[in-house]
Amino acid sequence: MITGENKNKIDQIWNVLFANGINNPILVVEQLTYLLFIKMLDDKQLEEENLMNMGFGTLNDPVFTPENEHLRWHVFCETSAENMFRTVRDEVFPFIKQIGGKNSAYAQYIQDARLEISYPNILQSVVDGFNTLNLEDEHAMGDIYEYILDKMAANGNSGQFRTPPHIIKMMVELMAPTTEDIVCDPAMGTAGFLVETATYLKEYCREQLMDPQAQERFRTTMFNGFDTDPTMMRIGSMHLMLNGVVNPNIHRRDSLSINNNDEQLYTLTLANPPFAGSVDAGSIHPSLTRVTKTRKTELLFLAQFLRGLKLGGRCASIVPDGVLFGSSNAHVALRKELVENQYLRAVISMPSGVFKPYAGVSTAILIFTRTDNGGTDKVWFYDMKADGFSLDDKRNPIADCDIPDIIARFNNLGAEESRSRKDQSFLVPVEDIRANDYDLSINKYKEIERVKVEYEPTADIMARLQKTEGEIQEGMNKLQEVLG
Repeated sequence: MITGENKNKIDQIWNVLFANGINNPILVVEQLTYLLFIKMLDDKQLEEENLMNMGFGTLNDPVFTPENEHLRWHVFCETSAENMFRTVRDEVFPFIKQIGGKNSAYAQYIQDARLEISYPNILQSVVDGFNTLNLEDEHAMGDIYEYILDKMAANGNSGQFRTPPHIIKMMVELMAPTTEDIVCDPAMGTAGFLVETATYLKEYCREQLMDPQAQERFRTTMFNGFDTDPTMMRIGSMHLMLNGVVNPNIHRRDSLSINNNDEQLYTLTLANPPFAGSVDAGSIHPSLTRVTKTRKTELLFLAQFLRGLKLGGRCASIVPDGVLFGSSNAHVALRKELVENQYLRAVISMPSGVFKPYAGVSTAILIFTRTDNGGTDKVWFYDMKADGFSLDDKRNPIADCDIPDIIARFNNLGAEESRSRKDQSFLVPVEDIRANDYDLSINKYKEIERVKVEYEPTADIMARLQKTEGEIQEGMNKLQEVLG
């Protein structure tokens, strides 16, 4: 989560740009994004160089070479304001457009990048502001960008909000990706799920990634993502580039569109698709409405996730609670498809505060595998009560966190057989789900243990009240005597 210190510094940088003529929030977001990217390219290489100097590896494919050393953030920010301005405008921005090759996905979305700051002293102020930010946390760039988007929304523009990094990390760990996976996020936003998957593979599949073919797949075809927002595509491509995914398969497009022909391509889908809203019926791919006849995006995206998966492919998706218990024909049809024709593995209910302060909607995570031949026998339910942060708008860190327990229990579902429905997690036979019209809300199956409360007899309560009333009256009489 972004700290108060970083918030204040971003506010100051934002105000500097606004005060000097850059008053379009979207333009401010783009300029801050480009400059953050330029800084973090240098920070990342500095970190790798330090590790190499300590004997912990070699520097592979450095972005900066001795010939372009002057384009590095820590170098040009030490020069005069006028020299830094010319360097950034005339050399750094053209340079970042060439990273990864002219035909890369990254180059496609960064080609229009240009410095919109017109004066050296203004750029100096922004650079100085960035140099005071605390970017040590691995999610710092995403947290800062999240806050920038929130400011954009507050200024009357359509903003977006990220899935909290710890929720993304939990979902990736639950799915345990491998180097053989072909990963997709059809509503990728800032590419948080794809980046976290890349981070997981680098940590847990290090030996497999030593293979040259696996390395090439990691840099190119392993990661796939789509979004309709050009700003999201730019930040997503830069986010992936910073994490070693040089030329992923990412495109600006509507995943629900009739023009999207993705079918049985991916082995793993991780996503947090748009919740509220509907799309024009004529633009929806007909294969989606065959699963669930609706215009609601939260249902259509689940149908698309199924369509895009190969047989045996698996998915973890965040959904609003309404998907779990909605009574419309479309809601029931979608849930029936998951339960009867696919393998629904788990429903993890999350508290409503998880997405605060950006939204207060209650959500859940659905985990399923495409089989086209059923397979659901029992569904695992978990009632998450705490995610490690307070559930108010402040979202301060707290000690209570169910995430480690969720991961441990999901990886040992055999031990869940003996758990009661009074527990925090339990298994529900598919027959019970069928009998409840495929309702997937945990409260439909959770047993609430009610303890009988014994109250004292009414006569005793009345006697005690009368005694108290008498004592009060006696006190009033004595007070009256003293007052004369």
